[in-house]
Parts: sequence; C-alpha cells; structure tokens
Amino acid sequence: MDRSRRDRGRRRKLPAVPAVLLGALGALVLGTSIGLAADPTRLVGTTGYVFATGLLLAVGLYGSTYGIDLADLRRDLRGVVAAVTLGVVLKAAMISGVMVWAFDRPEYLILGIVVAQIDPLSVTALSKDGHMSQRARSLLTAWASFDDPMTVLLTLYVAGYAYTAAGHTGAPSVVGGGARGYALGLALNTLLTAGALLAWWAAGRLWPARRAGQRPARPRRPATVPAALLVLVMLALAAANMLMLAVAVAGLFLRTEPFARPLTRAVTSAFLLATVLLGLFVAQGVSITPGLLLGGSAFLAQAVVAMLLMPLFVRGLSGRDRILLGIGQQNGLTAVLLALTLERDFPKTVGIVAPAVVTVNLLHYGAQIAFGCWSRHRAGKGRQPAAGQRRLPGHPAPGDGTPGGAPAAADGLRSSA
Repeated sequence: MDRSRRDRGRRRKLPAVPAVLLGALGALVLGTSIGLAADPTRLVGTTGYVFATGLLLAVGLYGSTYGIDLADLRRDLRGVVAAVTLGVVLKAAMISGVMVWAFDRPEYLILGIVVAQIDPLSVTALSKDGHMSQRARSLLTAWASFDDPMTVLLTLYVAGYAYTAAGHTGAPSVVGGGARGYALGLALNTLLTAGALLAWWAAGRLWPARRAGQRPARPRRPATVPAALLVLVMLALAAANMLMLAVAVAGLFLRTEPFARPLTRAVTSAFLLATVLLGLFVAQGVSITPGLLLGGSAFLAQAVVAMLLMPLFVRGLSGRDRILLGIGQQNGLTAVLLALTLERDFPKTVGIVAPAVVTVNLLHYGAQIAFGCWSRHRAGKGRQPAAGQRRLPGHPAPGDGTPGGAPAAADGLRSSA
C-alpha cells in the first residue's frame, strides 16, 4: 500500500504538458502540411491576409492588457517604461551583435529587432502557470504589449543602415514614410484610443450595466452587448490600419466582467491560428543554423535584461519572479509579421525567423518545466520533518495496527520526561 501511494505521489509530481501547447504543436504540423501542398507567398500583401493577421495580433494585444492588474501597473510604471524602451534597445543590440559577429553579414542587424519584442499573443495564451506572482505577470504582459512601438521605431532607423551596409543603393521599402509616417501612426493611434474611450463612456451613460439589484455599476460601464460591439468595431479598425498601440491602451480601460471567459477562448484560438500561419512559412524552407542561434540569443538577451536591468527600476520583486521574467521571452505572430514585412528588402528573413520562433518557445517551455520541477523539489525538502520529530528506529507509528501502536505517543512523552 505504501509503495502504491509513493508511486501515485511520483506520478502527480510529473509536469503536465499544457493542452494549449499540444494544440500549438498540432497547429504547427497542420500549417506546415498546408504550406507543403500550396505556396502561401501569393497571399502576402493581399488585403485579406493583412487584415486577418492584424486582427489576430489585435486580439492578442487586447487580451494581454485586459488581464493586467492596474494597481500593479501603476506601482511598476517605471519598470514598464524601462523595459519597453531601454530594455528593447539593449536586447536588440545584443542579439544583432551576436548574429553579425557569427555570420559577418551586416544585414543581420535587422534580425535582432525582429525577435527583440515579446509576443503578447503567446504571453496571454500561455501564462496560466501558478509560479509567477500577479505583480510579475502584470509586468510581463505590459512589457509584451507595449514594446512593439519601440520595435517599429528601431526598424525605421536600423533598416536603412543595414540595407546600405549590405551593399544596396537607395532606401529600403520598409522605411515607407520614415519618421513622418511613424508620427502619423502615433496620431492615428491616439485618435482611435480617444474615440474608443469616449464611445465607452457614452455607452455607459445610455446603456449602463446593471447589477443584481438593478443599480448602475460604478463607474458606469455599458451593458454587455453594446460593450462587445464597441470592442469588435475597435479591433476591426485597428486591424485594418495596424493601429495596435490603441488596442493595447484600450485593453487597460475597456473592461467588463462578462468579457473574461470569451476573451480567453478568443486569445487561445488566435494563438493557434497564428501558429498555423507560422507553419505555412516554415514549409517554404528555413535556415536552421542562423535560426537556432537567433532564437538562443533572444532567449539569453531576455534573461540578461530581466535579471540585471529590471531590478534597478522595479523594487521588491522576489528571486522567483526575477527568474521567471528572465525566462519569459516568447515569440510568435509579431515576429512573423515583422519578418514578412522585411522579406522584400532582406530576402530569407522569414526562413531565419521561423526556426528562431520555434527555438525561443521550446527554450521557454523547457525552462518553465525545469523551474517547476526545481520548485517542487525545494518545496518537498521544506516539508520534511525536523530531526527532533523523526520517529526512532524500532518505534511503531501510532495507530499503525501493530501491537503497542496506540500508546506510542504516551511512551514518547514518558521517555522525554
């Protein structure tokens, strides 16, 4: 009986593979199979493709900021700002430096920017482990949600230099409107954010949510149906114009309790669809060695920034949370979209980024499983009885059915007296 109990205990300690991770593996296989049968490159740049990928990214951004605890965000605002500015620059510099040093190709400078950001869709869909505190989870989701604008800004400036350093003449097409286009994008994001907040406030006045006692909720929020319609319209506008900063900000304020469960399902579905999309381009050919190095460099750069930089701006984080932030690098749809954008000016970018995304995520989940096993081992050692409480050899345990088992506690008291 004791042996069977020990066996059951060992089985319970084995880490369970998350269902969404198994689903992502199946989605990747499905996407790769489809990509082998049909060439998806014709879809890139079409209106439907751009809108679909933008909608997936918008759902992930809204879901990530929706789950942020606002009190934790206010307390760690300095850390969030440092992460999405200085942290992104440092990560991109470290990753790009490794790639250029290893392959002596100046155009690889752009690869560090592509994977420097943390994918909000992956973080939201797969951050259900119980190891990280709510404060650290809010910090990571805010980091993942707001580092994209800095990535875009870096792309505008570094792409031109990398393009010229690679021996090309002129300017790359990815630069587009340059700094003026970036400023216009910020203005449009601001307008969409202001419009969404104003519509939310007006809907709360006209169709306020009701509690069980038929009293309006404070602060007033719109009823479920108008609120859902408003969010859907905002996501569609953002996807059509790639105004993702507005979506990230709106997720902090456009909240209502009935959204929680459907939003979780929507984020998981978007994550799986994005993984299928990744598989389509994996099937078109990959560069294994550069991809492995790029993914490993991105994972290590996150560890360096989280462990060394973040403690300077965020006080009071436990050692457990610092480690989990250090292994929190995840890449997905955002990296794929950036790679597709750069493919015209920097050929084979997708073929390098695709295996890098897989490498980063495998390292992330492997590190999560290893950390979980280590935590359970530490907790098991902490639950071991103290030396003074251990039963001496030959003394029967109380109530174990052996002769004299019942009065064992009394014998122990008499011996100590």
